[in-house]
Amino acid sequence: MHSIKYIRYFLYLAYNWNMRIARHIIKHEITGERKYGIDSTGADELAALERKGVDISHATIYMPASYDLLEAVFNRLKDEKLSHFIDIGCGKGRAMSVAAHYGFNKVSGIDFSKELCQAAVENLEKVKLQLPLLIFQVVNNDAFYYDIPKDVDCIFLFNPFDELIMSGVVKNIEHQRKQAEKDVFIIYLNPLHKELFIKKGYQEIFHSKKLNYLEASILQKKR
Repeated sequence: MHSIKYIRYFLYLAYNWNMRIARHIIKHEITGERKYGIDSTGADELAALERKGVDISHATIYMPASYDLLEAVFNRLKDEKLSHFIDIGCGKGRAMSVAAHYGFNKVSGIDFSKELCQAAVENLEKVKLQLPLLIFQVVNNDAFYYDIPKDVDCIFLFNPFDELIMSGVVKNIEHQRKQAEKDVFIIYLNPLHKELFIKKGYQEIFHSKKLNYLEASILQKKR
């Protein structure tokens, strides 16, 4: 069953990008899923949501972040003593699961898809068996109107929205930052709208780009 899943994902990546990227991502998919004990591989499930009447007009395609990029950004932040991680557009909870293994004792996620939220909860329940002290919450809601908790100190985005919704999310982040208990770090993968943060005074403290498409940025705006 897992082999079929990986083959389908490989073909999807090869068709939409290229063989080199497909080989790179699938290699890390197989090792990452085994390492963290979750089931989060897959892509392009938004069409099914549209058939159910869910408005996906401002959402980008569902695709999980590559494990190697996740590990790169969490390794960069491992000495910051961060505690509450939130993934805006959490999908099946992959980033939350990896964050928990990198020391976050509280992880939260929000997604407009009920099905993806359910999958995220299932994956985080598996992680909690490995890390019993983990506290997690998954919210099925629209990120445009979501109030980010003031104790959040790390916000994750994997290019989940178009520029219109992303501008609203940035405003929400700015509102939260003013109430936050300490500096907030933004992890932004495939950062197509990074300029929205730069215009607000954020500085890029980490950047990685592989194979022209696999890109990660960490942004910070000091208090």
